Amino acid sequence: MAIPLHPFDVVVAGCGIAGLSAAVSAAQSGAKVAVLERAPIEERGGNTRYTDAYLRMKSETEVTDDFETHLADNGGGYLDPELIRHTTGAYEQWPAIVKTLSFADPELIAAFANACGPTVQWLKTFGVKFDFLPTQFLTRSQPRLLPIGGGLALVEALAAAAEKLGVTFFYETTAVSLMQDEDLAITGLNARSKMGEPRQFKGKVILGCGGFEGNPEMQTRYIGPRAVYLRPVARGGYYNKGEGIRMALDIGAAPCGDFGSYHAEPVDPRSGRPEPSVFIFPYGILVNQEGLRFTDEAPGTVDAVYESITRKIFNQTNGIAYTILDNKINDVPNYKLGLRSDQPPITGATVAELAAKLKVPAEAVEKTVHDYNAACVAGTFKALELDHLATRGLNPMKSNWARALNQPPYQAYPIISSNVLTFGGLKVNTRAQVLDQDGVPMRGLYAAGEVVGMYYKTYTGASSVLKGAVFGRLAGMDAARAG
Repeated sequence: MAIPLHPFDVVVAGCGIAGLSAAVSAAQSGAKVAVLERAPIEERGGNTRYTDAYLRMKSETEVTDDFETHLADNGGGYLDPELIRHTTGAYEQWPAIVKTLSFADPELIAAFANACGPTVQWLKTFGVKFDFLPTQFLTRSQPRLLPIGGGLALVEALAAAAEKLGVTFFYETTAVSLMQDEDLAITGLNARSKMGEPRQFKGKVILGCGGFEGNPEMQTRYIGPRAVYLRPVARGGYYNKGEGIRMALDIGAAPCGDFGSYHAEPVDPRSGRPEPSVFIFPYGILVNQEGLRFTDEAPGTVDAVYESITRKIFNQTNGIAYTILDNKINDVPNYKLGLRSDQPPITGATVAELAAKLKVPAEAVEKTVHDYNAACVAGTFKALELDHLATRGLNPMKSNWARALNQPPYQAYPIISSNVLTFGGLKVNTRAQVLDQDGVPMRGLYAAGEVVGMYYKTYTGASSVLKGAVFGRLAGMDAARAG
């Protein structure tokens, strides 16, 4: 039986912010475009559908002052200075090993930052509105611009624009492998329908189908056996199986990004709602299943420190910890903004009663709370700014908002690390073309969003939706005009 062949100019895998931005920009440039989406239409959009879509921007035209610096500071490991010095010259003169080095190129970071403002203005042409709305971060060091209606508004606006431009959507259709001609140019995608039937889509290919947070085998392979304690932050992440990354690596694409890491966010494991985050832990203490503190709960504003603290939670026994608070949490204005869980706190009239409900050793928790309380000193508590009200003589110390836990009832929330997005992906240039292992653009192949590897060690907060929109738009424009 002949495999059905669908001819297009551009074939996009994925229907989140990256894939939709690519599809719309390609269609605007005159290309005949197809979008392949694993999910059914009612769940299209991947993680974008479920996110608030924070953007690390200080206005609708400017990224934050630390945008490029933060990406650069977390753009690789211990890099060879003899190789890095080549990046001060023109990109065309870089040696191949530098073009494929596992780090975030200065050229790419600059292009990313410069394109954010124009991309937001482009998104506005589809009716998306932006504002500096309240966030779940009660304290923050950098501003966040938000699309009104969150990521779902982006998905619906771009999907409507794509449909109006004549883009054809194939739902419940999974990209499987790349097609190449005798000259090794990418000519299309092999795919399968929900019934397992093979399909072929001809055209230049843009991979915008996310990372691998929905693939336990890839998570275990790259992140390690403790990945069993991870889960995607929202339902959309379960559709991200990593095929886009894998199929490109299989034919010689250069990898980039920290494959052994991911963007960590603290969530309540009892909740099944999207992104059931718990960001109020800086106002209490964190204890593990042994009933012991293991970290400074408040070294800085919560937006700047939650990821590193969540990673420490991930490394505790069974990948779980508990934030313990007392009734003084009610002194924190609008503290429930920092809670997205739909589950109530676990409460106790005494610390021992609370510990029993948490199934952690009561004597250990009582001692932990006693030692913490004894280390708290008099001072002025300022809930919504760094108050430097720190413990004394306690290891680990607590740097801010250190008040004794002595006002019952006591309450707690369990916290695990969710996997918002994986860091490992493909190396691209400033046109979003995928590079091979020699630094040469792979003809007919592009990547956008989390398929693009850029992050190392620590996520640059509120940049992933921008990354999808920017590189999706660049990929779509280039694929449409390329010969």
